Amino acid sequence: MEDIVVSVAGKVSEYLVDPVVRQLGYLFNYRTNIEDLSQQVEKLKDAWATQKHSVDEAMRNGQKIEDNVDKWLTRANGFIEGARRFLEDACKFLEDEKEPRKSCFNGLCPNLKSRYQLSREAREKAGVAAQILGDRQFERVSYRTPLQEIRSAPSEALQSRMLTLNDVMEALRDANINRIGVWGLGGVGKTTLVKQVAEQADQKKLFDKVVTAAVLQTPDLKRIQGELADMLGMKFDEESEQGRAARLYQRMKEEKTILIILDDIWAKLDLEKIGIPSPDHHKGCKLVLTSRNKHILSNEMDTQKDFQVELLQGDEAWILFKNRAGDSIGKPDLQTIAIEVANECAGLPIAIETVATALKNKSLSIWKDALQQLKTQTLTSITGMETKVYSSLKLSYEHLEGDEVKSFFLLCGLISPNYIHVRDLLKYGMGLRLFQGTNTLEEARNRIDTLVDNLKASKLLLDTCHHAVVRMHDVVQNVASEIASKEHHEFRFQKGASVEEWPKMDKLQKFTMRNVDVSELPEGLVCPELELFGCYNSAVQIPNTLFEGMKQLKVLDLTGMQLPSLPLSLQCLANLRTLCLDGCKLGDIVIIAELKKLEILSLLYSDIEQLPREIAQLTHLRLLDLKSSSKLTVIPPDVISSLFRLEDLCMENSFTQWEGEGKSNACLAELKHLSHLTSLDI
Repeated sequence: MEDIVVSVAGKVSEYLVDPVVRQLGYLFNYRTNIEDLSQQVEKLKDAWATQKHSVDEAMRNGQKIEDNVDKWLTRANGFIEGARRFLEDACKFLEDEKEPRKSCFNGLCPNLKSRYQLSREAREKAGVAAQILGDRQFERVSYRTPLQEIRSAPSEALQSRMLTLNDVMEALRDANINRIGVWGLGGVGKTTLVKQVAEQADQKKLFDKVVTAAVLQTPDLKRIQGELADMLGMKFDEESEQGRAARLYQRMKEEKTILIILDDIWAKLDLEKIGIPSPDHHKGCKLVLTSRNKHILSNEMDTQKDFQVELLQGDEAWILFKNRAGDSIGKPDLQTIAIEVANECAGLPIAIETVATALKNKSLSIWKDALQQLKTQTLTSITGMETKVYSSLKLSYEHLEGDEVKSFFLLCGLISPNYIHVRDLLKYGMGLRLFQGTNTLEEARNRIDTLVDNLKASKLLLDTCHHAVVRMHDVVQNVASEIASKEHHEFRFQKGASVEEWPKMDKLQKFTMRNVDVSELPEGLVCPELELFGCYNSAVQIPNTLFEGMKQLKVLDLTGMQLPSLPLSLQCLANLRTLCLDGCKLGDIVIIAELKKLEILSLLYSDIEQLPREIAQLTHLRLLDLKSSSKLTVIPPDVISSLFRLEDLCMENSFTQWEGEGKSNACLAELKHLSHLTSLDI
């Protein structure tokens, strides 16, 4: 009986007493409830701002925001705005209560109804705020979407190109064809054509996925894998080419239908090493391959149908030229000359575009001079290039405005026949004092952006999928190399050339640029005017005395070399400003401390384990690049702080063993001494 009485009393309290207490609580605790809501709203505001920062950062990185995150931000923002208005009204009510003339019976009778309503609503809203805060539990804020191929501006509807494009699209729809080849001369427009193929295939939904990659003359399998992975929206955890190939193969097999476009193939390519499934093993996979050589496609890559992209003829060449040169060539006195200039471009689109762009809006006398130059150029020594093509591209170079952009163009041609990293242009250009009127690395970077845009506008540089990388068409690069060898005494060796093939010593003394990939190096070179020297053959031994006759050397690049010890003659290079030891197998590098004028030291992707204490003597150093030197574990204390002129310090994926002050390794506090630092990556 006692238990029954207790149970009944509990129920009576639950149904009668508790609600009454709660309702009275709204009346007596109204200020507390309003204050509690205000605090909850502040917490929600902070959470919203933090989440918004994460969303903004993800969007800046080109990522897609998860729907539930977007919905939470919208919901939270809407609630905050409504709560703000409510709190404004509540605060006004509280202020009115303090003034007797505004309250009931001059303050003798409080407005219980308004107190109750405000208190109850504040309590409920505080609960909603707490719930919204609790809902902010996201596994991830954003995700990477597959990259889309950069869409070029619609090209002129040239009949011959449209016919070829339609033929390729028809072949793609044929269930019996899974390997298609597109071939033609360098610069004839193969890349432009297959870009249009990719766009149409994507727009018409012929495949679940369309991906492209450039192969180029010297295939870099990791880069090719990376380009394909970017367009598939995937990242590699594997470091080895084989591991990445297996992961890419697995990912591509997940697509029911996929079109893979491989541009600019120079020799037989092993698709399995990249991770591309053979159409025989993946029925939904089709390949479009481009090359200059039809036999590479049909014989080596087993294409089933090949299409030639031919030179432009007559009216089509003129249409392209006219569209690039602008309206000014419609004037009667200029049109005849312009037609002759267009004819000198031999129907090659890359030549037509560069010449027309160079002469756009120029006077009649400049057009006449250009025509004369094109007609009188002597035969070029570039194998496989017609004289007219060389002449037309050289003319575009000569019409670049200013020595700075011309030198920059030649530097681009010198660095790489394929992809050119803007950071390499900074390292080389600063060492050679190429950039006029710049005092800092930041100013030089801005100048590089301007020069790159200038060359892109002149059709002498090409875009890539990455803003930090540009590309030069190999036809243009060959012309740049030829100009450099004739005008700037640059000497390029055939790959693997022996010492016997080097020019005579009296000729070497005049050289100012060099780019070497040889099988062996001589004991010494007397090149008193040499400013740039690069050697990229890891199997070559560098003699100790090699640099004794290069007193004016400004830039030295030994990328990828095996260097257990640096040559003793390095200390002769008193004027050296840039030293690149990227990807090198390094031993003792203490001798670098003798290079007192060194401004740029690049050790990215090297296997260096310890930075010598003597590096602290390089007090003119402005850029230190240790990116991806993942074995680096020791930097003696006070070395970094001694490099007080540093403007750029890159240690991405590198040194992580930071310690406190007074310990045996570098500490983060040393960065406080780098007052000129404008770029830091650690």
